[in-house]
Parts: sequence; structure tokens; C-alpha cells
Amino acid sequence: MSETYTVSGMTCGHCVASVTEEVAKISGVSDVSVHLETGRVTITSAAPVTLEDVRAAVAEAGYELVQS
Repeated sequence: MSETYTVSGMTCGHCVASVTEEVAKISGVSDVSVHLETGRVTITSAAPVTLEDVRAAVAEAGYELVQS
């Protein structure tokens, strides 16, 4: 299954790498795709991940989840 979220504040490749790294740490996540220009983050996992886990991972990377 995959879900897409929007993250604000990313401006460069380092931002993308930080968000990718933190979101990939969520239990069950098998793939993370981050699109810098749109702020879209697509998460692929075997089971659903919670919005709280995604929000916490994005915050840990220094950014804000703006919508799910």
C-alpha cells in the first residue's frame, strides 16, 4: 500500500534526504519517494502507517506535514 503526504519547507536535495531518512525509519515502511518541487512524500508499506508516525518523522527531519 502507498500513501501520499505534503511536506512544507523543503528547499534542496539535503531536505529531501533528511525527510527520506527519517520517514524510512518508520516500522513497516519499504520505500519513500520525495518530490522536492511539489513537497509530495509517497510512502510504501506493507501495513498502514499512522499519521502521527509520519508527522513525527517529518518533524524530526525539521519540516512540517501540511496535509495527508
